[in-house]
Amino acid sequence: MAPSVSPTIAARRDQMFPILSDADIERMRRFGEARAYAAGDHIVTAGTVSPGLILILSGKVDITQAGGLGRPEPIVTHGAGNFIGELAQLSNRPSLVNAEAVEPVEAIVIPSQRLRDLMVQEANLGERVMRALILRRVGLLESGASGPVVIGPPGNGDVLRLQGFLRRSGLPHRALDSDTDPCAKTLIERFHVDPHHLPIVLCPNGKLMHNPGENELARCVGLLRPIDADKIYDVAIVGAGPAGLAAAVYAASEGLSTIVLDCRAFGGQAGASARIENYLGFPTGITGMALMARAYNQAQKFGVEMVIPDEAKLLDDAGDGARYRLAIGDGESVRSRAVVIASGARYRRLDIANLAQFEGTSVHYWASPIEARLCQSQEVALVGAGNSAGQAAVYLASQVRKVTLLARRDSLDATMSRYLVERIKAQPNIEVLTQTEVTALEGHDGNLERLRWRNRITGEETERAIHHLFLFIGADPNTDWLANCNVALDAKGFVRTGPDTTPGHGLMETSRSGVFAIGDVRCGSTKRVAAAVGEGAQVVAALHAYLAGNGAAANE
Repeated sequence: MAPSVSPTIAARRDQMFPILSDADIERMRRFGEARAYAAGDHIVTAGTVSPGLILILSGKVDITQAGGLGRPEPIVTHGAGNFIGELAQLSNRPSLVNAEAVEPVEAIVIPSQRLRDLMVQEANLGERVMRALILRRVGLLESGASGPVVIGPPGNGDVLRLQGFLRRSGLPHRALDSDTDPCAKTLIERFHVDPHHLPIVLCPNGKLMHNPGENELARCVGLLRPIDADKIYDVAIVGAGPAGLAAAVYAASEGLSTIVLDCRAFGGQAGASARIENYLGFPTGITGMALMARAYNQAQKFGVEMVIPDEAKLLDDAGDGARYRLAIGDGESVRSRAVVIASGARYRRLDIANLAQFEGTSVHYWASPIEARLCQSQEVALVGAGNSAGQAAVYLASQVRKVTLLARRDSLDATMSRYLVERIKAQPNIEVLTQTEVTALEGHDGNLERLRWRNRITGEETERAIHHLFLFIGADPNTDWLANCNVALDAKGFVRTGPDTTPGHGLMETSRSGVFAIGDVRCGSTKRVAAAVGEGAQVVAALHAYLAGNGAAANE
């Protein structure tokens, strides 16, 4: 079981749990309302939506965490001048902690909407509050003692799938080995779970789920909520990668009511990068997930509604003041005056007949700490020659015995940044094989046992005992959902934009007026994180112009 002590609490306790001055408290009063609690009252319960950020005026409150197992573990005791809350309160999601009054408490409760108002209207104070909320979420992620509990055999494909989804969603959770962990065995016995029905997930609200899909799990833990069918948004953004999140931040900060949809998780392909070192402003580098998590939190700060994971299936015309309707999962739909397509790309797969039987257990499209733990001290193979492949190879080299990097080209120089090429050459446990392609995968029960590859020049084949294969071989545009939406695509499936597509349309406007495309999905775009962010910012000016010419934007 993961340790419950967070190193962030020890290092940054004063920032995580600041004591606000009387002047700060007076500035916050106008955003909330007074509330009193008796000793023993459960002010907040994990798994249920908190009334908001709770500023304590007098009394003491114990904050504990528990993921549905055993006794709650103490985090901190709050007193006068402290406030209760973490990132869940910013977007009105279910709480991840419990808060119980240990003596009579007088407080000010600031609901989520007013908390976002505080962030904008009281910039200095809002900065301190936002930093504390983020650090508290980091502490919960480090402790591994809150959020949903995934129970199943380690290395099981569905266990890895659920862990990966929760990690990419920035949600604290823990995974228990169903074969060895006594708490896991107790739960399995208590709920009479057949081993063939593993994995199971115990949600913070007490609900037990048998091998749920990502959408089902997201609804159980409160990440995904019903969509307001009566609301008309100024803009609906399909895709929560760098381009989509940038567009959301700029649009919402400029007063446009904004909703973002993504079928997987926030971050897109950028979230898979182990370290980005050529993004402006981060000279020491930053993981793709950390960069995208900052953007995701920033969007929520400005009131962006996140619908993740849920998939856009059809773009159609609408009435009643909305220009467009997006049909999504579970029979729901989103209505908006404009649409931004930022659906990015989907990972390419090797053309090998039995590839699917190893995906999720032995074949990976992501190099995170979860995958690194699976193959620690082993030899792994990685296919790819772009920057994502280079970043993954360097990261894995620090975790495994050897990385064999396979590339179809005759060198890495044409497709990979020079600093990564040099770093790979400097790693003694990375072997680069160019002009090489994978020809066969062998194994049983979803577990890869042997890998075979061939030199494309000599024809020589090599077979090696490798149990984990990482694929970073590029991506194709994620535009299948646009097949019947009257949005023009090029021969490769990328969205066509600009006046060459439709006279009078701007650079990022598609063949349908009021529908824009940005980022990797757009034909002619530069496939870089910074370029995607730039297009996300740029499209907002086009949105304003379009909305101004087609009826003033209105937040409803």
